[in-house]
Amino acid sequence: IIHAAALKQVPAAEYNPIEFINTNVLGAHNIIQACLDTNVKRVVALSTDKAAGPVNLYGATKLCSDKLFNAANNIVGKRDLSFSVVRYGNVFGSRGSVIPYFLNQSKMGKLTITDERMTRFNILLSEGVDLVLWAIDNLYGGEILVPKIPSYRIMDVAKAVAPNCDYQIIGIRPGEKIHEEMITSSDSKLTF
Repeated sequence: IIHAAALKQVPAAEYNPIEFINTNVLGAHNIIQACLDTNVKRVVALSTDKAAGPVNLYGATKLCSDKLFNAANNIVGKRDLSFSVVRYGNVFGSRGSVIPYFLNQSKMGKLTITDERMTRFNILLSEGVDLVLWAIDNLYGGEILVPKIPSYRIMDVAKAVAPNCDYQIIGIRPGEKIHEEMITSSDSKLTF
């Protein structure tokens, strides 16, 4: 099983917390129960950099999901069943990616930038897929698998996408960090 279902937008979580808890936490629990009740052997749950040291509800629900999946290894009994988590950053070009957002804004000649100092981790969709497929074949159970991926500065992306546009700094949104992190020191002992 590859568990990829989640509500994922930081601002939406700040305004709809119960929906995010129902989907990201209780939904994770439902997947775990279904796997325990069947003959599934490998489970990989997709996570996010927002789950590392979360400052927003979305990140907190994904951290809770991560903990549920890894803790499920404690109750598998004699089943040949392992649960692991794959955590990565923003998928370039996805619906929530800044690239389509900037491309759309560039048509108007002005980009809105939350904070000039902001950085984010990025991964290509194909790299994320490869990581998940690798995880299925190589997981032990109970670990957080994190790829070594690059980060980017938001201003570098803005200048690459729309070098001739004006930039308007609007400030960070509720629940955003200036710099994301992939793992915390407390997660490091379970991270590969």
